[in-house]
Amino acid sequence: MRICFVTDGDLGEYGEKFIGAETDIVCFSFHALGEVSYERELKGETSLFEDAALLSKEAKNVVVCGCYTDARGVRRKSVVVAEKGRILGVSDMVNRIDGTPFRAGAGIKIYDTSAGRIGIIVAEDLYFPRVIETLSICGAELALCIFEELNESLEQTLIRAGAFLYGVPVCLCASGFAEAADVGGKLLFATPKSHSVFDLKREQEYHLVETRQRGFFLKKKNGF
Repeated sequence: MRICFVTDGDLGEYGEKFIGAETDIVCFSFHALGEVSYERELKGETSLFEDAALLSKEAKNVVVCGCYTDARGVRRKSVVVAEKGRILGVSDMVNRIDGTPFRAGAGIKIYDTSAGRIGIIVAEDLYFPRVIETLSICGAELALCIFEELNESLEQTLIRAGAFLYGVPVCLCASGFAEAADVGGKLLFATPKSHSVFDLKREQEYHLVETRQRGFFLKKKNGF
């Protein structure tokens, strides 16, 4: 799985410079699309989602972009996923911390693509382990986090821990930095470059884990 991380610049700049590069996934942080109004998109006044779809068509791959969506005044941190000219969907951040201006969305999504099953983590959802756990349980082959500004080494620690605990590789594309961790919790890749490419090995290991727990007591029924 060949992944291109674009941590600076917009979709047009990428298209002009690297459209011929062979990659399975191209991911951008929140700088690529910025503010997206659903109302203006539907009226045809803007075409930001269409730009992402067209880039995926030209590059013949999967394009993943962070953005700030506005649905009639309700603002959310979101990620749009497109493949080969078609919008596959939009994922919203599902956790809101301390009443920030960005509202919580609903639903954690996995996208079936030609590059594999990609689970999306939106911004601060990375701070909630159940998000990666859910993606892993539901069969994601890759957890891809689109972030804003990194907080020193915190996010790097979290992607390594999440990959190790839940058995799914985790990649992060933020403003000015990109990194990836494998299921062993090792940091495979980290760079401040504005454009970088990384080949991620597919890893799916399953282990039998047994625990003892109270509860789940079912009385035996008579007559059977």
